[in-house]
Amino acid sequence: MPDTGDRNRKIMGEGMLYLCATPIGNLEDITLRVLRVLKEVDLIAAEDTRNSLRLLNHFDIRTPMTSYHEYNKYDKARYLVEQMGQGRKVALVTDAGTPGISDPGEELVRQCYEAGIGVTSLPGPAACVTALTLSGLSTRRFCFEAFLPHNKKERQWILEELKRETRTIVVYEAPHHLVNTLGELAEALGGQRQVRLCRELTKRYEQVQAMTLAGALEHFGDQEPRGEYVLVIEGRSVEEIRQERQRSWEEMSLEEHMELYLSQGVDRKEAMKLVARDRGMGKRDVYRALQV
Repeated sequence: MPDTGDRNRKIMGEGMLYLCATPIGNLEDITLRVLRVLKEVDLIAAEDTRNSLRLLNHFDIRTPMTSYHEYNKYDKARYLVEQMGQGRKVALVTDAGTPGISDPGEELVRQCYEAGIGVTSLPGPAACVTALTLSGLSTRRFCFEAFLPHNKKERQWILEELKRETRTIVVYEAPHHLVNTLGELAEALGGQRQVRLCRELTKRYEQVQAMTLAGALEHFGDQEPRGEYVLVIEGRSVEEIRQERQRSWEEMSLEEHMELYLSQGVDRKEAMKLVARDRGMGKRDVYRALQV
């Protein structure tokens, strides 16, 4: 097989794992490198072999396939690592997009590193990045939550964390859970928070809807969601946090404000400076007021 630029050569044999990104909708998005590797490896491990077979048939790729999914990821990863330890080259593909992002691929990668098997990633489509770039919201800083957990306690914990999140938030959701998730997000983040609802990405009927969380709930009140969704949600603004902090300081006396910093181990001089900054006062004015 031609050199792929990989520097992560193996300790055991000549086996290798290739993480192959596949289209999230439009088949033209597959890369020439992925096509070549899928033809040349010894085995393709696919999350859903039936789904991947359609892709392979379209590009006339006859490489043998085996299933690798959430319910066999530990045992099958050990088997695949064993195959690579014997010198075989394996390509990992997910249903759509980049393996290892919100799918069982991370377990296979972990076991490869533990066994000294080389791993390389062939970049390509990812629904979270595609939606983010289409959103028109801030892309400088973002957090990816994938699907919110089904466990109620864990889900509530994540929602509590997102209340304080200032980065743009990216969430995946299935159509039959969308309305419920939008309701929980509106309750946690506020109904006026901006959201972009992205569906059918890269396909003919690609759609990006810009609205508030409250507006999205109203929209789906009489319209059934269809297709897999990527939600891109505006982060909490720094100005909102500043105003909230200011409101809390305004409810404190000057002495209580000082004590807040002193209790955190800040020395008195520095605490006075911080109180002055918070309240928009001069440091001398704070000093005089505390002396009264």
